[in-house]
Amino acid sequence: MKKVWYTGALVLLLTIAGAALSGASARAATPVGKWGRLSVSGSNIVSRTGKKVQLKGVSTHGIAWFPQYVNKSAFKSLRKMGVNTIRLAFYSDPSAGYSKSLYSKVEEGVRAATSLGMYVIIDWHILSDGNPKIHQKQAMQFFTHFAKKYGGQKNILYEICNEPNGDVTWQEDVRPYAVKVIRRIRKYDKKNIIIVGTPTWSQDVDIAAQKPLKEKNIVYALHFYAATHTDYIRQKLITARKAGLPVLVSEFNICDASGNGQIDKKSGTKWMKLLRKYKIGHVAWSLCNKAETASLIKASCRKTGGFTKKNLTETGRFISKWW
Repeated sequence: MKKVWYTGALVLLLTIAGAALSGASARAATPVGKWGRLSVSGSNIVSRTGKKVQLKGVSTHGIAWFPQYVNKSAFKSLRKMGVNTIRLAFYSDPSAGYSKSLYSKVEEGVRAATSLGMYVIIDWHILSDGNPKIHQKQAMQFFTHFAKKYGGQKNILYEICNEPNGDVTWQEDVRPYAVKVIRRIRKYDKKNIIIVGTPTWSQDVDIAAQKPLKEKNIVYALHFYAATHTDYIRQKLITARKAGLPVLVSEFNICDASGNGQIDKKSGTKWMKLLRKYKIGHVAWSLCNKAETASLIKASCRKTGGFTKKNLTETGRFISKWW
């Protein structure tokens, strides 16, 4: 009887150990399991061991308009295709969908991405409001809430001003705003990367490079839509990079700047090769089936998760080759 009991106990222990090892192996195989908490070293985003990391992401559309795509099944299917980062676009202007009630949708997205071992960008999506100072008070509330809640996690990035635009300058508007918001985030989160937008819809990284912020673990956003933004914007990136500025393309597509119109695969290929050369991360706009060129999901697709490449638009299929 003792021999049988010992044998059974041994089998049980081996089973438990095997399950634990399997679980640990699965976690290690995820992006966060592989790279851990990211940081900025020089002009590069690096892993916990100092290895250069290229983020490859997908952004939601405004979560007020397409909340159904913020779910684990959608994110998991993207991870299978090679995506390691999800960006949650929370519009900052009430006319574009801002509501504190949507904090819970951001939290749902963070939980889903975290459970899959993916990185997640919490994006304060300035667009129609142009100057980040307009809703600075709300931005401070927003980032206080999320830095308090997620400051201890290793997979969080904060994007504090999506696309400053209009009569906005780096020195007078964006930089002072960034200093205040960064200070607030760092009160609760000392380490995770903060993404700072740049003037002219996050194109002027060359101007930001002339007087960058002094804080640590900061990267600067460059956005492009390849059919509109060609060599002259690529040159801005090259100039900023040569100046040592760490850049992340936190939003892009291969159509024109309206999010619609024709796609430009030639310009798109030039962009993607340049990003690969410098190992700069890129986050594609957008995860939805809206009837416009920038959508990654076909308008005819009624699924909100479990996507395959057959569900992707022509735009989505092109971009997926770079994941």
